[in-house]
Amino acid sequence: MRLIAGVLVVAALASAGCMSRPGREALVERTDCVPIRFDVYFATDQAALTPTAEEAVRLGAGQVAGCAVDRVRVLGLADAQGGASANLDLSERRARTVTAALEAAGLPTPVFEVQAAGATGATTADGANAPMRRRTEVLIEARPR
Repeated sequence: MRLIAGVLVVAALASAGCMSRPGREALVERTDCVPIRFDVYFATDQAALTPTAEEAVRLGAGQVAGCAVDRVRVLGLADAQGGASANLDLSERRARTVTAALEAAGLPTPVFEVQAAGATGATTADGANAPMRRRTEVLIEARPR
């Protein structure tokens, strides 16, 4: 009987000690707060987010939730179809669309760097159009808080 009572007292004291210790999360620094890069693709001549593009933005923003975000770089791109001025305008609209979606997802506004490249670099060395340029490139520089 004394042995059982002694075990119960030791177990109670041990569990009480565990209750007062900080949790593992408080002791371990986050290692997933690192810079990430992802692309958001658009339909031809479009700057509106598709459901797939919305998901890419949501996942990207979710990946850095709870991290310190130092900078968000959004670069709008376009393929070589159409004129240079139209492609620059299109790539700017794409970059602003993605920026607005990232802001809505909670990324801090003052850290955004928004650029547009238009069709610059959208043609391969042999003169072929590069349709995979219908996108924005997003780089989020994140670190643990």
